[in-house]
Amino acid sequence: MGDCQPMPQSPVPVFETADGISAETSVVVILQTARPSFGPRAAALDAEMSGILSRACSDPAALTESGTCIDLIAPQGVSARRVIVLALGKAEAVSALSLARAGGLLAAHLEGKCECAATLVLDPIDGIDLPAAEILARVALGMRLRRYRFDMRNRRQGAGADRTLRVRLVGASSEDLASALARINAIADGVEYARTLVNLPPNHLHPDNFHDHLEPLREAGIDVEILDAPRLKELGMNAILAVGSGSVRPPRVAVLRYRGKGAPSQPMAFVGKGVCFDSGGLCIKRGEQMFDMKADMGGAAAVVGLLIALARQGSPVHAVGILGIAENMPSGTALKPRDIITTASGQTVEVFDTDAEGRLILADCLYYAASRFNPSVIVDLATLTYSVMRGLGSVFAGLFSTDDEIASQMIAAGETVGERFWQLPLDKAYDEGLQSPFADLRHHAKDMEDGDAPYAAAFLRHFTEDRPWVHLDIAGKEMADADRPLGREGATAFGVQMLEEWVQARVN
Repeated sequence: MGDCQPMPQSPVPVFETADGISAETSVVVILQTARPSFGPRAAALDAEMSGILSRACSDPAALTESGTCIDLIAPQGVSARRVIVLALGKAEAVSALSLARAGGLLAAHLEGKCECAATLVLDPIDGIDLPAAEILARVALGMRLRRYRFDMRNRRQGAGADRTLRVRLVGASSEDLASALARINAIADGVEYARTLVNLPPNHLHPDNFHDHLEPLREAGIDVEILDAPRLKELGMNAILAVGSGSVRPPRVAVLRYRGKGAPSQPMAFVGKGVCFDSGGLCIKRGEQMFDMKADMGGAAAVVGLLIALARQGSPVHAVGILGIAENMPSGTALKPRDIITTASGQTVEVFDTDAEGRLILADCLYYAASRFNPSVIVDLATLTYSVMRGLGSVFAGLFSTDDEIASQMIAAGETVGERFWQLPLDKAYDEGLQSPFADLRHHAKDMEDGDAPYAAAFLRHFTEDRPWVHLDIAGKEMADADRPLGREGATAFGVQMLEEWVQARVN
């Protein structure tokens, strides 16, 4: 694989079930809601510490803010060196998302403290509508996601902080915890690998070597097929070929297939925009716009992460992933404004702004997914338009759908995991702005500043063969410019958790 190998990451935390607090544990973490008294395990530890624990938590406001860490040096005679009370907030406000965020804040609190063994202790809690195993597993998920690190330095500082953290979970049966952790670890595997793909610089991830980075899918039992440029030409996929025509690295399409035990014959299809670097082509971007364009393959990375998450937990689903992989570069052979392209569907498209390349790639990939696999639903993810960023800001990503029920399900799944979407209009009235006197379609609206996102969605709908379809415009959500509870600065893998939650809800 040469220079395409992902760089070393922080060791993944190891989670184990336990019956009680071990003498080998250096840190004991008590999971505590904002309630006036401790449960039996915490009360026993408080007695061993001569009431220090209860005094530290005596302020009623101390445990109200979820994720607050009350950190105590244990007195002599206590097996653990430190005891941390992790606040979960008010019981009625506890959710899967709040627990994960609390776990992330705990992981952040432990960073740099050279701790390598911890025990999370959960006593029975009234008022939380989640089983004990789920509570512990969601905290563990937050810890994993926050500890992820991408680092290409040959000389690292603070290497002691990279030691594997072993976390014992106390408070649920081993069987229930094993099941909950299997799913949580699979989700984290998918999120972390999707983040790695987006974090890789464009000289380490590009169309020539993208297939090498799909090895974790093969290891998870997912079939990987690569359609090279000659094959794309045979299939009439001239739109993606046109986008990649300015680069010395020709485009590819990756076809990923996973079918779990007992899954139906008809698959769900997930299409991802995989522009490894987007210069804008001949309509070149300004320098500051180009800086993060290595992340323009965030949609493809999310599809990869989703399939890893589903396969590694053995989900009984049938899923197909289609990744449109290209570089959008300026050169003498690059796509030009006013070019007319015949797409794989047979529809002709008149090109205007070459920086609106994503919808051209998706046009061929959507049609290929619909015509080859007869999917029950098609979902595409793409860092597609600036207008969705301007319209929705930093809180929501855009969602367009031909099926309002599916849209509602996805929005609810996003609220569960903290990846929020807002449904935007998908109306045939937008087709008026896509009329061309020379081709079947313009490839974007006449006025690009006139709310381009709905026009992009309207354009894409013409290539879905009337399948139930959801378009997720995740522009602006693929990278974070500062550390957050569930991740460091850098790639977010936005969309992986929402889609995993939505898929699991459909099969359960």
